[in-house]
Amino acid sequence: MSSAAPPPPSSLSLITRVLVLMVAAVGFLFDTYELLMFPVTGADAVAELVIVQEDGSPAPLMAELGLSQVDGTKRGVPLNDTRVRLWAGRMLWIAALAGGVFGLLGGLLIDRLGRKTVMVASILLYSFSPVAAALSTELWMLILFRCTTFIGVCVEAVAAVTWLAELFADKRTREMAIGWTLACASLGGILVTEVYNLIVMILNANPTGLPALPVGEGFNAHAAWRYTLLTGLVPGAFILMLMPFVPESRVWSEKKRNGTLIRPRIRELFSPSLIRTTLVTTTLSACAYASAFGALQLGPLIMVTGIPPVNAVKADTPAAVKAATVKVQATTEGTPERAAAERELAQAKTAVPRAIKEYRGKMQRWQEIGGLTGRILLAVLLVMLPSRTLLKLFILPGIIIFPLTYLNLVHGEFLFFAIAVFFCGLLTVGQFSFISEFLPRVFPVHLRGTGGGFATNIGGRMIGTMAAILNTEILSGMVGGTDNAVKVATAGAIIGGAAYGVALVMAFILPKPDDEAATPKG
Repeated sequence: MSSAAPPPPSSLSLITRVLVLMVAAVGFLFDTYELLMFPVTGADAVAELVIVQEDGSPAPLMAELGLSQVDGTKRGVPLNDTRVRLWAGRMLWIAALAGGVFGLLGGLLIDRLGRKTVMVASILLYSFSPVAAALSTELWMLILFRCTTFIGVCVEAVAAVTWLAELFADKRTREMAIGWTLACASLGGILVTEVYNLIVMILNANPTGLPALPVGEGFNAHAAWRYTLLTGLVPGAFILMLMPFVPESRVWSEKKRNGTLIRPRIRELFSPSLIRTTLVTTTLSACAYASAFGALQLGPLIMVTGIPPVNAVKADTPAAVKAATVKVQATTEGTPERAAAERELAQAKTAVPRAIKEYRGKMQRWQEIGGLTGRILLAVLLVMLPSRTLLKLFILPGIIIFPLTYLNLVHGEFLFFAIAVFFCGLLTVGQFSFISEFLPRVFPVHLRGTGGGFATNIGGRMIGTMAAILNTEILSGMVGGTDNAVKVATAGAIIGGAAYGVALVMAFILPKPDDEAATPKG
């Protein structure tokens, strides 16, 4: 027996509305949670898993990844090693490239199989992938499961926005529903930051205070990055429990049932009536992702290793280690004094990585609070301002703030730098929310998943995220100096400023959606 058709949007019961909004809010929250695990865990993971020659020189590529064996190699490098910078940038782009390719396929499936069906499949994928990544013993494993995590998030994000837009037909209600549930996405960034900080705090107090993970000999079974990745399983279980109680999109399901659902084709996006919409929204998405991946996400991942507070710890460490070593030598083996001196020596030797982890969490916190503020601001202004005016408000300040932050403030007082990062996050994440809310309004029903998937995945996740590679592999290598962190920050300033400049041009030619046009289109 076929199930009853979902009720029309206007007759959704209060309980159903609450469940729909809860599913969307929690889904968006954990989309971001899963994505932003890498900026706080990626450097530690790469530093532990990458393979190098015994003399510290690069191993052959296949050996670095753990896909072949070469004599005279060892595993693990310092956090400020060039290989950490290179592989961090590569992983950001490789994962996003995979997400873009499969996200576009996911967009087609959203229009073919249904919004809700594809949401469930993508949630399952991005929930189990971080668990597998947490147990990685080779770099290629970490890359593979980071890619599958990204694929799940890319597909779910488009499916959820399309689904939500079609459940609420009234323009004001739809904008409020999408705007405020998208605001929850930044809570995911804050949550993953605090989870990581909590795990680091527990391990600093007791390095073996959490259960050992089954990763075998030669690996850190108590690594903070592994425990953080394990928490990725939590959201999927919660959301999947709610999915049976929410309806499929009535607009899509009626067309499917009546046989009037047009088969989506990518080439339709480039028809005369849609080509401007497709190209402009794709470019805007690329610019937003370029700012995030070419600058913002590289802050806690790489730039943190060269900020003044961390440099101060680096400068003090040799003297602290020397003093602690003298204390150890002055005590008798097996005595409480020797044990205390050895603990002090261990603390001195690990002062730099502990400082990096501490300031990584702080930087990520400021960035994500800024992102949350940007999403809330966008949700408030959505119902007050026309689309193009609203978008310009989020772009214009960034042309100045990004270069100022990463060229100048990164070298000064941490508080001022953190405040600037807050505003960079606000402006960039506000644009993400804008694009997500805007896309379902400018593509027809049978192309909403395909159009949204193309703009977000091809523009943002395939083209925009190339900024990570552009920074770590090309621009930062062209900048003078020897400090990887400073070079990446300088390249980030160039990328961020340029991306915001291009986005401003696109904002002037962005087409109006039908619900803002003076004469609605037929």
